[in-house]
Amino acid sequence: MDPKECKYTKGHTWVRAAGQEATIGITDYAQKQLGSVLFLELAQVGDAVTQGKPCGTIESDKATSEIMSPVSGKVAAINQETVDAPEAVNKDPYGSGWLLKVQVSNPEELDGLMSAEDFAKYIASA
Repeated sequence: MDPKECKYTKGHTWVRAAGQEATIGITDYAQKQLGSVLFLELAQVGDAVTQGKPCGTIESDKATSEIMSPVSGKVAAINQETVDAPEAVNKDPYGSGWLLKVQVSNPEELDGLMSAEDFAKYIASA
C-alpha cells in the first residue's frame, strides 16, 4: 500500500512535501518491476530539476531507467546512504530508500499529481 501523504506520478515516482521541501523516491510498484536495484546516479545538491524531466538514473538487474522528477526546484540533499547501498530502494522505498530532497519552486505542481488512491487505480489498470 502506498503512503497516503505522498503524491504520485505516472512515471512511478512519489513526493512527500513539507512546506517548501519535498522528498522524492520511486514507488514500491516501480522497485518491484525493476527487480534488484544495483546502481543509482542522482542529480547533485544545487542542481535544478524540472517536473517531468530526468533527475537521475536507476539501474537494476532487469533494466536501466530514468527517474523523472515529480516537481521543479533545486536539489537540497541527496540520500548518499541509498547511493552507496541502492538495495535500500527495494527494502524501504518510502522510508530509508528515499532519493532526493528538493526546494520546490512551484508548489502548484503538486496539485496535478495523483493521490495514493488514484495511483492505486492507475497501476491496477497497467
